[in-house]
Amino acid sequence: MFRQAGSVFSFLTIIPAGSSDLQTVARHMYLFPVIGIAIGLLLGAAGWGMSFFLEPLVVGLLVTAGLVLVTGIHHTDGLSDFADGLMVKGTKEKKLEVMRDPKVGSAGIIAIVFYVAAAVIALSFMKGFELFYAILIGEIIAKFCMVLSASIGPSAWQGSNSTFIESMKDRKKLVIAGIITISIIAAFQNNAGFVALGAAIAVTLVIAGVSRRSFGGISGDIMGATNELARVSAFLVFASL
Repeated sequence: MFRQAGSVFSFLTIIPAGSSDLQTVARHMYLFPVIGIAIGLLLGAAGWGMSFFLEPLVVGLLVTAGLVLVTGIHHTDGLSDFADGLMVKGTKEKKLEVMRDPKVGSAGIIAIVFYVAAAVIALSFMKGFELFYAILIGEIIAKFCMVLSASIGPSAWQGSNSTFIESMKDRKKLVIAGIITISIIAAFQNNAGFVALGAAIAVTLVIAGVSRRSFGGISGDIMGATNELARVSAFLVFASL
């Protein structure tokens, strides 16, 4: 199990912890929230410490940059591609073609700007343990929502994303991911975590519905976009409550 968790960790981050074989990672996608715990602890602790001697906006910027960089910018790139594909008028095939294009369009740039701004501003409203909690739970929720996205939607096209979606047809894996997520939130006895989870799930369902209509299903870019938008929606909830 440690070997499989290492593979998943290497797949989701830039930190080498094992061979990130795609088949192995897909079979153990339900462990994504566990990796969220590791990322959340790392950056949550960093944010907690920095919040005592740096300005809130600076802390928010550094934590947001850390989240993007630790995950190799893959999920942020997925958000950009998702926005570009969504804004194109035409058939599903044309939208998918634009999504696959490595060039970033104006919609993708605007989406990233709004995402970064929302994350930085939301994080700047918190400090100390409150900030640590938001980063930790936000990251766990983001990873769970990726699992949820793969489990509820068909594959937009045959490719690497199909392996993950086919693996998540086993609903027991979704239940395991859900138990991990809910258990961590419940351990802190803070209802804000459950509100954030509910908001992120709602965002995930909307993305899945829009993606099915626009692209015919879920792709790796869409799962990446789900990760980013679920995380930032959780941050906004924590900043608001």
